[in-house]
Amino acid sequence: MSTDMATHTKEKALALLKQDAEKILKLISVQMDHLTMPQCPLYEEVLDTQMFGLSREIDFAIRLGLISEETGKQILSELEQRLAQLHEAYEQQNGKGS
Repeated sequence: MSTDMATHTKEKALALLKQDAEKILKLISVQMDHLTMPQCPLYEEVLDTQMFGLSREIDFAIRLGLISEETGKQILSELEQRLAQLHEAYEQQNGKGS
């Protein structure tokens, strides 16, 4: 594989992983807005399932050498931080914040 093609493949893999992380964030946001509360088992199950799936995708990309382990951890960490912010905003909006 040429260097340009390898670089393009790595960039595309990273972009796809970030898109999947964004989809999880949007899914959880919609669920919190319209379906259920963060303490609901359905919310937890959806979040756990989606996060597990993304972590497997990231693991696969790492094993293929498309992203570094550090980059994979960063994607998950950023998503977890954004989900925590979303959860906190939900709690404050619904009068449950401290």
